[in-house]
Amino acid sequence: MQQYDYQNNILILKVRKSPILVRTIMFLFTFLLFALPIGGAITGILSGRGFHISYFIAISVFSLLGFFFLRISLWNTYGQETIQIFENKVIYEANYGWFKDGRKETPITDAKYYYNRAGYEEDNEGVLVIASGDAQIESVVKMPISQLEELLKFL
Repeated sequence: MQQYDYQNNILILKVRKSPILVRTIMFLFTFLLFALPIGGAITGILSGRGFHISYFIAISVFSLLGFFFLRISLWNTYGQETIQIFENKVIYEANYGWFKDGRKETPITDAKYYYNRAGYEEDNEGVLVIASGDAQIESVVKMPISQLEELLKFL
């Protein structure tokens, strides 16, 4: 599977999907992090114990954890990076499928493209790096070295 698409100065790097069993467990765990504290608070209130501040704290903490796991689950299912390359700047954006991360605009002149090895040495994978002076954008998407070398020829 080719993990990149380059058209009209827009580079899209796609994340390889995790196995379906792993994604199912991640989404189930994410759902439980949101549902169990709310269910516990409702059960506590309906059983006559009243509303306590601890319900609010538990719901808040578990919702933050749930949001973190939701991001990981979506990234492993729909994740992709969009890099727009212009003459004097590069715009980077992570797309999680259901929402997008903040855009990062980096001024770049005389860009240099290369890759850094990532992960285990046996996997033969790396990440794309776009650099110019002090400014540097490093991709998060791991790709096979052969695809990265092919992509560097385009860039």
